[in-house]
Amino acid sequence: MLRKKLTQEEIRREVIALQDMGHKRLALEAGEDPVNNPIEYIIECINTIYSIKHKNGAIRRVNVNIAATTVEEYKMLKDAGIGTYILFQETYNKAKYAKLHPSGPKSNYEYHTTAMDRAMEGGIDDVGLGVLFGLSGYKYDFVGILMHAEHLETAKGVGPHTISVPRIRNAEDIDSTKFKDAVPDDVFQKIVAVLRIAVPYTGMIVSTRESQSTREKVLDLGISQVSGASSTSVGGYYEKETENTSQFDVSDGRTLDEVVNWLLELGYIPSFCTACYREGRTGDRFMTLLKNGQIANCCHPNALITLKEYLCDYATADTAQKGNTLIQQELNNIPNEKVRLKAQENINSIENGFRDFRF
Repeated sequence: MLRKKLTQEEIRREVIALQDMGHKRLALEAGEDPVNNPIEYIIECINTIYSIKHKNGAIRRVNVNIAATTVEEYKMLKDAGIGTYILFQETYNKAKYAKLHPSGPKSNYEYHTTAMDRAMEGGIDDVGLGVLFGLSGYKYDFVGILMHAEHLETAKGVGPHTISVPRIRNAEDIDSTKFKDAVPDDVFQKIVAVLRIAVPYTGMIVSTRESQSTREKVLDLGISQVSGASSTSVGGYYEKETENTSQFDVSDGRTLDEVVNWLLELGYIPSFCTACYREGRTGDRFMTLLKNGQIANCCHPNALITLKEYLCDYATADTAQKGNTLIQQELNNIPNEKVRLKAQENINSIENGFRDFRF
């Protein structure tokens, strides 16, 4: 399989390309290669991303998806200012896991499965779980992710910040239709709905692996985060790939503005918020606010404020018109008068050229 590693200058070009779309938070992905992707390289990449000041600001949150590692290296990630540490189990079925990972850094099932415990020991209190539905029987993996979430909440006092629900997709050497455990759409929708009921506090993510129609259905059932304009190839934002380094095929190839416009048409508030991370509302602080419902006093106005930034800086005319209409409607839905007036003041300031307000 073709492998590619970005230089710091290439990373800089990628980040600027993403900023030009309107993105404010990124996920940093790296393969399981301790020789070519040591922790020092990952830290250098994080520092490069945060250092870039381009046009309308900077990247405000870098989430990191790298292989399971040690407590000491998780401490280094924490010190570098990462947002959420993401690691998918892929499958909790131990026999199937061993068959799919016969050697290499990921072959140790126990080490991989306990990575989040070590990450939290290292000070990272926002972690993201996920399985790759279709690798094994979905019922076992579904129960596995629920038990994992329950374990983290019981043992560490903090459940998963996010849960992702990817399904197996076609790739260069993979025909997803040949996986006998592939999950059909109706079952996928049930998985999303029951996950939302079982883990009500978590952010639930569906990526561009899924089509627009599938993403629209599961938004109604509990999904709270969607990606936009994703590239799964290495260095695929600055210029289109000339060599196939894609991890898997993308089903939703719309631009970020098209995704934002679509969400607005559906009546959702597209939020680019990173406030809780930047205000230190992570881990048990975040969980407490979620469980008592107080997080809404931050989430609702922050969503409107960050949406306004996007509309002013990046949106097409049609998206801006729809977004501004929604913002005015939603301002009236903020019950706390003090919060409502402050949100309106911040939105007015954004129109006058100021940026980066948050509750």
